[in-house]
Amino acid sequence: MKKSLYFLFISVLFWTSCDPASYQSEVILPRIISDGMVLQRGEILKIWGKGTPGAKIRVSLAGVVGSNTVGEDSTWVVELPELQAGGPHLLEVNQQKVEDVYIGDVWLAGGQSNMEWELKSGVIGTEEEFAKGGFEDIRFFKVPHSYSALPQEDVSDGQWKKATPEHMPNFSAVAWFFASKNRAEENVPVGIIESNWGGTPAEGWTEAAVLASLTGSYMEEAKEIVENPDLFEAENQANEKRRVLRDVMVKGPDSVVAQKTSALDFDESSWSIINLPRANPLEHIAWVRKSFNLSEIADAKLTLSTIDQQAYIYLNGQLLHYKDWGVPMPVLDIPSDRLRKGKNVLTIRAINTWNNRPVIGSEDEMYLEVGSRQIDLQGTWAYSNSDAEELLPKVEWLNWKPGMMFNAMIYPLINYPLKGVIWYQGESNAGRYEEYQELFSAMITNWRNRWEKSDLPFLFVQLANFMERKNLQPDSDWAFLREAQRQTLNLPKTGMAVTIDIGEAEDIHPRNKKDVGERLWLLARKVAFKKEGLAEGPVIQSDFTLTDSTAVLNFSSVGKGLQLSTGDKVLGFIVGDDNGDFEAVSAEIISESQVKLALPMGKEIKEIRYAWADNPEVNLVNELGLPAVPFRKVLVEQE
Repeated sequence: MKKSLYFLFISVLFWTSCDPASYQSEVILPRIISDGMVLQRGEILKIWGKGTPGAKIRVSLAGVVGSNTVGEDSTWVVELPELQAGGPHLLEVNQQKVEDVYIGDVWLAGGQSNMEWELKSGVIGTEEEFAKGGFEDIRFFKVPHSYSALPQEDVSDGQWKKATPEHMPNFSAVAWFFASKNRAEENVPVGIIESNWGGTPAEGWTEAAVLASLTGSYMEEAKEIVENPDLFEAENQANEKRRVLRDVMVKGPDSVVAQKTSALDFDESSWSIINLPRANPLEHIAWVRKSFNLSEIADAKLTLSTIDQQAYIYLNGQLLHYKDWGVPMPVLDIPSDRLRKGKNVLTIRAINTWNNRPVIGSEDEMYLEVGSRQIDLQGTWAYSNSDAEELLPKVEWLNWKPGMMFNAMIYPLINYPLKGVIWYQGESNAGRYEEYQELFSAMITNWRNRWEKSDLPFLFVQLANFMERKNLQPDSDWAFLREAQRQTLNLPKTGMAVTIDIGEAEDIHPRNKKDVGERLWLLARKVAFKKEGLAEGPVIQSDFTLTDSTAVLNFSSVGKGLQLSTGDKVLGFIVGDDNGDFEAVSAEIISESQVKLALPMGKEIKEIRYAWADNPEVNLVNELGLPAVPFRKVLVEQE
């Protein structure tokens, strides 16, 4: 406190005694230092940018002042003392003004699509959130997707957006629910920096020089990138040119092309004949047409429950619906005047920019209901991906390569003080689970080093349950990845939100993001704000009691005691013997913090696992309903 007061005194003295005319030079600020920004309370603040070498820089904010001189490399940094929460303030850098600045808590929301998933994309509970009207002291800055083999000075674009009804639908749902809790409980403004990208692996978010010293499958390529960044950057630039062309092509069909291709009398004789949905997936910009006849017309409903990712749907030459990425395909109401007696034609233009393989329809979910009649749309369709429009150029996911997203989407932010990081990722690394603990731990440490804050809170989401439910699945990649995530908790100031109970078997993007964000907030209260209270579900302890027929396990984080979310028996435990054979076992709660397992007779048990499958059935929780943390406990060391 004395240091801050001294800094303030010297700063004010300096301000009043120096000639303001000497601070006239122009400056360039990074995009994140812009109107509406939120800065971290209680931290030394860095304001930085570019200017003319040798020019003087003066910065003022909320009554404090700092100064510096532009270096020979045209860069400058000015530090300001810690400030309390509040606003709005005016930030002045020489003659440049940044308005509507707040001081509060700032979090970086990183990862892949489950963090990127927006409120507008079918998230449970969003209508209630929208009805509240938003909070103007919650602001989001979305870093655009970008990648580079070289560290970038600034992000490619972006601006701070207030949480208003206009902007909220485009916010990360997980980050929104988290930020809402932060604002409500701490009573401070909240800033969220979204730096995330669907489908991305952790190595793309980690500095290549760090990866080059590790042992994973990415090591050799990381070394090549470190040694020849210009070569990789040239490849990136060429790939981006193809992407820009691709994006122009898929954005929307030319109106003349669309009208012609969807018309009733369009000649489709040169097109291929395919069977949908059996022919899925298709390729490039897929145009398909299906004719059907009506003897009577009436109001109708069209069901095409599966379209991946985007589609324009036409009926008799007129646009009926546009289905966007991430938005569920609704049942479409068709007024009778859009139909006609005799021949009708349904035309679909489908695109999938993720893998260039669009999907149209699924079994038993392709039909048209006209009055009391149901017309099956499965079967033969006319198909072309090169007649109406050209084939798409090949665009590769070069951003997945070591360090590429770190350089363009993380490195430009490292001067910006944070309260911490919230992270949801791992799906794209599940096939290489054996290297994830080392990789993820290295990434966290890398970020902490770059922010020069060894105790930067890092809170992450463990993979949710997903895919077909199987009674026994000891070889599950997703279970092993979850275990690697759990082991990453060995790093200090980390926390893991367990979501093994709120996933969806058929969708890798569960729509329950509210519980995810709020579970991350419980961890933030404990890790970042040092508050007491339950922050996680039951956690297995190292001590246990083993007999020939039973195992008694001890748990912490139980609150008032272990509970079951459903049923009267604990579900989800399996045991393995010295031959590597596993079987499910029954279990029961025997005290506030203990569970007893009934072990198979005549076997030497080597392992106990809990919630060990892609999509396990589990029900062990604590008093807050938080699920027990999945685990693997080895009882007998392997030779």
